[in-house]
Amino acid sequence: MDRPQETATYDVRHIRDLRRLVALGEGQCLEFKRKANFPDKIVREMVAFANSEGGTLLLGVGDDGELAGLKHPEDDAHVVRKALLRCRPKLDVQEEFISLGNGRTIIRYLIAEGQRKPYFQVDGLRKLFFLRVKDQSIRASREMQEIVRRARKKKDIRFHYGEHEKALIEYLDQHSSITLERFAELSGLKRFYASRKLVVLVLANVLRVTPHEKGDIYSLAFGKE
Repeated sequence: MDRPQETATYDVRHIRDLRRLVALGEGQCLEFKRKANFPDKIVREMVAFANSEGGTLLLGVGDDGELAGLKHPEDDAHVVRKALLRCRPKLDVQEEFISLGNGRTIIRYLIAEGQRKPYFQVDGLRKLFFLRVKDQSIRASREMQEIVRRARKKKDIRFHYGEHEKALIEYLDQHSSITLERFAELSGLKRFYASRKLVVLVLANVLRVTPHEKGDIYSLAFGKE
């Protein structure tokens, strides 16, 4: 992680650009945090960005877009850097101090889309995997973890179109989506084997998946609107 200068330089252009960015509101690639009281939550957002398309996190900005700033930004930055040490692999994060000119500072973190996905936040013996979905960072499923890991390799995926795949496509011709649990029930497969089939079909671009903390949603990648 790049280290910032000890003091931030006030620049009207930076403030103008910052206000334009904040006006967009939180979304797929933008997150606001008012303070660094809970640094693990900040790092969770960064991990989600790295596992997705990358993004920007602004520390010192309220959920409503207020540029409140930080009175002691070096202290806030320190606790975030410490929390980042619990990420595996190491995250590519750039840190920039932007002075508001009133004794307050915004810290802008730029998180690149990861080249070594999946990334995890380590919590004791647990490795937590997060993805960015619209304006939220969610703890994603093992299936999404496997999809992200294998998609990085960019290899052609081959699969056997058997009775279970046929039943799945026929189901999705009549319904807009399906969950892993419903597919396991429909196919009679154990959850592990049903999971493997759905992952392969997503990687083969037959299905698309929408991550959800309560159960991923699978739908056809073509055809029905």
